[in-house]
Amino acid sequence: MSMIYNPKKSILTVIFVFIFGMACAKTVYVCPAGCTYNAISAAIDAAMPHDTVVIKKGVYYVRNVKITKPIFITGENGAEIDGGSKHHIFVVETGNTTIQGLKFCNTGSSGMEDMAGIRVEKSASITISHNIFDNCYFGIFLAYGDKAIIKNNTFFGGSKGLTETGNGIHCWKADSVLIRDNYTSGHRDGIYFEFVTNSEIINNRSYKNSRYGLHFMFSDGNSYRGNTFANNGAGVAVMYSKKINMQYNRFADNWGGSAYGLLLKDINDCSIYNNSFTNNTAGAYIEGSNRVSFKNNVFSKNGWAVRLLANCVADTFEGNIFTGNTFDFSSNGTLSNNILAANYWDKYEGYDLDRNGVGDVPYRPISAYSVVIENVPLAMVFMRSLMVDMMDKTERVLPSLIPENIIDKQPLMKQPL
Repeated sequence: MSMIYNPKKSILTVIFVFIFGMACAKTVYVCPAGCTYNAISAAIDAAMPHDTVVIKKGVYYVRNVKITKPIFITGENGAEIDGGSKHHIFVVETGNTTIQGLKFCNTGSSGMEDMAGIRVEKSASITISHNIFDNCYFGIFLAYGDKAIIKNNTFFGGSKGLTETGNGIHCWKADSVLIRDNYTSGHRDGIYFEFVTNSEIINNRSYKNSRYGLHFMFSDGNSYRGNTFANNGAGVAVMYSKKINMQYNRFADNWGGSAYGLLLKDINDCSIYNNSFTNNTAGAYIEGSNRVSFKNNVFSKNGWAVRLLANCVADTFEGNIFTGNTFDFSSNGTLSNNILAANYWDKYEGYDLDRNGVGDVPYRPISAYSVVIENVPLAMVFMRSLMVDMMDKTERVLPSLIPENIIDKQPLMKQPL
């Protein structure tokens, strides 16, 4: 007698099994003394899929605790897990797992093994929230972790040297990741993306990391907005990527010999809207990047507001505010195929006879002195000298050094609201 397949019956059976499993899920407790389980690994081994493991207050010394079934792990206030400065702490090898409310301390320190507080390998739909990572080489290392949610975590890397610590949040080959409301400090990069697509980075704070607050490599179609990147070696680096959306971020106080608020290298088709760049050595450094749109950003009190190299094509700057910068614009070439339109420049000295809000005389934001510095950096010693003032004023009357086609033909007379 042949069996007849009934799809409705099969679906109902799956739903029933799932609901029955959830209903039967139990809670397993682990504590330093007085519980059935005193070791975290033993409690996790005893738990069944979809069970909850509650880690009570205390310090637990562990090594490479593997999670191979979908469970919910939560820590009570004061629950601290220590890797003894030699090991990973948690290694997640299954999807649909949640880890929250724990403090992870003292992983091993190895760039060869990528030691991490939580290492996720080939597991989707992981949620990691409300944890503290203190002195971990990598805080979270995510490899092939599609649809992961990483939120409300705090990362303290220990302010070590560039090669002595990894990244706070490290994502490698993943899709549709959400990273929001985290704080990172003292790591190599606060947040690192490599081969990550279609993901969002929202409302994070990245301070005092030794290299970048946020670093993209070969990662397309991502968005980051509402974040603060301050006092890092450099704010954000976006390299070899395309279609990145950057909005409402704050790039501040990234100051040093080669520091930037935002570094763009070999990227295409990106939008950079409504950000603020304040007190950076260079607000934005742009190299080999095409069809990048800067709109409604504020560049204030930077050494260079924008350093746009000559190998950039079809980039546009519209509706931006430039105020209090030592140099508003610089370039290393005399030709430019980029567009500047309707920006506000506080150094503009033109007039508006028809009172339409737009200056009647075009503005060239590159000074002769900035051109000299691009070619002879040691000329910086003449900053604010009478000779430099005379050179700049002479150049504006009889241009000979500054690129003729880097020009805003519609400079605004007032800052846009």
